[in-house]
Amino acid sequence: MTDTHTTADIHQEKVFEEHIVSCLVRGQGYIERSCTTDYSVPYALDTDLLFGFLKTTQPDAWQTLEDHYSAAAEAEVLKRLEKALKEQPTHKVLRDGLKLVPNINFSLCFFKPASNLNPELTLLFEANILSVMRQVTYSAKNRNAIDIVTFVNGIPVATMEVKNLLTGQSFKHAERQYRKDRSAAGEPLLTFKRGAIVHFAVDQDNVSMTTRLMNGKTRFLPLNRGRDGGAGNPDVQDENRVAYLYKDLPDTKAVLSREVLLDLIGRFIHLDRSGGKEVLIFPRFQQLDCVRKVLLDAKTHGTGQNYLIQHSAGSGKSNTIAWTAHQIINLHDEDDKPLFDTAIIVTDRLVLDRQLQNTISGFAQTKGVVETIDGTSRDLKAAIASGKRIIITTIQKFGTEHLATLSGQSSKNFAVIIDEAHSSQSGKAAQSMSDALTRDEQVLEDINDFVLAQQRARGPQKNISFLAFTATPRNVTLERFGRIGSDGKPHPFHLYSMRQAIEENFILDVLQNYMTYKAYYKLEKTIEDDPAFVGRKAQARVARYASLHPSAIDQKVEVIVEHFRRHVSKELDGKAKAMVVTQSREHALRYWQHINAYIEEKGYHDLKALVAFSGELNIDNEVWTEEIANEFAETELPTKFDTDEYQVLVVAEKYQTGFDQPKLVAMYVDKKLAGLQAVQTLARLNRIYPDKTKTFVLDFQNSMEDVKEAFAPFFEATELEERTDLNQIYDLESRISGTHYVLKDEVDRFADQFYKGNLSTQDRLQLEGLVKQAVTRFEYDEDESQQEEFRQLLKSFLRFYSFVAQVVALNDPWLEKLYVYGAWLSKLLPSRDLPADINITEDMLSLDAFKLQKTEEGSASLNAGETEKLLPITEFGANAYTEEEEKSLSEIIDSFNERHGTSFSREDFLRFERVNRDIMDDDMKEMMRNNPADVVYTAFSQAFFQGMVRMFQNDREIQSIVLKDPAAREMATKHFFKRAQREASENQ
Repeated sequence: MTDTHTTADIHQEKVFEEHIVSCLVRGQGYIERSCTTDYSVPYALDTDLLFGFLKTTQPDAWQTLEDHYSAAAEAEVLKRLEKALKEQPTHKVLRDGLKLVPNINFSLCFFKPASNLNPELTLLFEANILSVMRQVTYSAKNRNAIDIVTFVNGIPVATMEVKNLLTGQSFKHAERQYRKDRSAAGEPLLTFKRGAIVHFAVDQDNVSMTTRLMNGKTRFLPLNRGRDGGAGNPDVQDENRVAYLYKDLPDTKAVLSREVLLDLIGRFIHLDRSGGKEVLIFPRFQQLDCVRKVLLDAKTHGTGQNYLIQHSAGSGKSNTIAWTAHQIINLHDEDDKPLFDTAIIVTDRLVLDRQLQNTISGFAQTKGVVETIDGTSRDLKAAIASGKRIIITTIQKFGTEHLATLSGQSSKNFAVIIDEAHSSQSGKAAQSMSDALTRDEQVLEDINDFVLAQQRARGPQKNISFLAFTATPRNVTLERFGRIGSDGKPHPFHLYSMRQAIEENFILDVLQNYMTYKAYYKLEKTIEDDPAFVGRKAQARVARYASLHPSAIDQKVEVIVEHFRRHVSKELDGKAKAMVVTQSREHALRYWQHINAYIEEKGYHDLKALVAFSGELNIDNEVWTEEIANEFAETELPTKFDTDEYQVLVVAEKYQTGFDQPKLVAMYVDKKLAGLQAVQTLARLNRIYPDKTKTFVLDFQNSMEDVKEAFAPFFEATELEERTDLNQIYDLESRISGTHYVLKDEVDRFADQFYKGNLSTQDRLQLEGLVKQAVTRFEYDEDESQQEEFRQLLKSFLRFYSFVAQVVALNDPWLEKLYVYGAWLSKLLPSRDLPADINITEDMLSLDAFKLQKTEEGSASLNAGETEKLLPITEFGANAYTEEEEKSLSEIIDSFNERHGTSFSREDFLRFERVNRDIMDDDMKEMMRNNPADVVYTAFSQAFFQGMVRMFQNDREIQSIVLKDPAAREMATKHFFKRAQREASENQ
């Protein structure tokens, strides 16, 4: 090997190639070998190194081999190894070794032990021989040469085609070389499973890899670290950007280092046989990096840590979770003591994710290590009590009586891995999980000591580490699981952004082809009477009436079906599918019926639709269920929809999250979407599939700007504007204690009774009696606005206390007492009287005219840096409730019909900011979270109008616009409604 070059050749590919090999030899302990003298083409082995390793590390076994086989000893090893490699993939042969008669066992690789308790195992790990060859002529048919091949104990594990940017070639040229000139047929080195495990295409800036060479069908995946939130690799001082492949860097060990390469072979690489085909899984860089960094941090800092993993859809999250779970249970600390007794994977879906179950179970190298809780909570209790190593369950199973009786687990350490960490992780079920894993039988004489113990149980637990995985962290997720950075704010422990996933082609950009439509209605009153209804309810009913009118649905169905046939149906060789997202169950059924009717009318026999909704519907005096409509069981829908028989799926609040159908190419949206819901719904389209290069969205309800605002916080690293002020809990406590409903003496007496130990039925009656004293005072109060303010305050306190107690040790027994008392009081307080439901009928209204018009078409894609920060928890509902103004039916129709374009300047919009802040109380936020956007908008617009009148009572010019120009007022209201939706979705 030479390290010096002339100006004539310093820019050539061979110099880069030499540099890689030199770094492996000098920095990673590799031996450079010669292809000419050391490589066996028929066996694709470095046989001298193989035999040298076996003789040196296992001399007794080799001696037995020679005694039995004499001069044929080496030939017998080669014969057994050749047979093993034909039957099992290379990584499995390296793990399992060889067995020969008479009971001779050879290890082909020694992996790093979990602890240093046995120094001999560490010495054996160091005895592995890593070697590298350049220009390997691997074929008996031709003189083709692969630039670099690396070996472990003489067995090839990686090949590398190196290209040089300085001569105009990139890693893409290396990929093409593998596809066109590196046929695996009849070549032991390149044969899938038999030969090298992975094949790298490399230039100075990028690395891609594949585990299976299939000529022109070979698929390469990026193995890059990411650059500035996107694809690529960051600069490395005095090195190539791909130095992490062959050289240790300050923040990562080299992929081809002894430690990482043998870790990959021993604990990462996996042959997946699900789905009827074999796929050899080699982790992508973010997966490898995430798992290794989590394990290193846990080894360094011990248990009781939080890890927020923000990995985009398409990141291979199930595999990352599986690798983490299987490896963390074998982790030892710096003192060589086991760290975790059990890893528990929890999801907040009511039904366990089958893919996640299968992945985690499939990665197991030891039978029985994974326990899936498909049954009852009794099974979960038994699994935890018996010390099962990996448990997969839903979080809801922790909130049962069986788990409430589990104790004695505080001496064990748990790694709780959360799949899709959202607000449910700060709720009652999450608290029940923490209780079950920390509860001990204890006798405390002082009531305050017992209360403090209960409060501490809500907070961080030394024996539980949380690993929370999500692509879309909310503000509470960041604050609950994030790591505090140098800026004092919480950040993800590990990031693989949506932007990087898109740029690396692991998911598609669902905003690339976005088309919006606007519906114009003209309604007429058909009765002489003009009944007065409560505004919000009536407006919602009128909107519903119009959107369900056959004329409206027919026009939208025509657009949907014709667009699908013209632009979508031919994609994916005719296998493309679409989803229609509707605003209610009745909408879903009506759309499905009208689609079927339109298909029948047009004779489109190549198109067939399914519908998905929950429960029963009574429509036109006929009972409908999903099963009746589709004519097969509800559980069969995902499988049926995957067949070529069906192309369109109409949904209402089903299959909008967690549904993985990669053949979805188009989505037709007739529902208001905001914040996280918009991201999760549209993400159904982003899965990759062979020849799937684009997606289509037709949106009848949302604008491009709406959708871009929803995606912005999650496009790159999700950040908080600032941390939540936890002292706000005392502001809430003071306001609650300051009311005449809640008396400190009654709260203390309640706590004394509640925390005394095992409770009887009589105790429950006495507890209710204490709380009902406050209820009586509440009921005697004739001030409805004060009552509503207290309801909101109490709900805000309960929700915020649950959050605060999880992130900090409060050490304040009064807050805990008030919380448990308040939880009972909240349930016993009488509900606010609601007006009677409204029924809008054909006798009252007619749809006089309906027009559907395309308004926007193009890309809504985000660019680098187009992100928005999430807001902290800063406001709590405590505004007085005021009765809604009654509006006559004719006024409602007039406001519904007034749709025309008028716009304020940006400066005018900014003047309304304060109005928005004033009306966004807790009740409004709750309403926005729990109801369809079209329903909430009417309540919001009323409140916003009243706020504008108050705000501008001294400003004649603006007041005139507000009062006299309804179109302009509507434009401003819609703008701030979008902002309010965003705030409500983030501040949960």
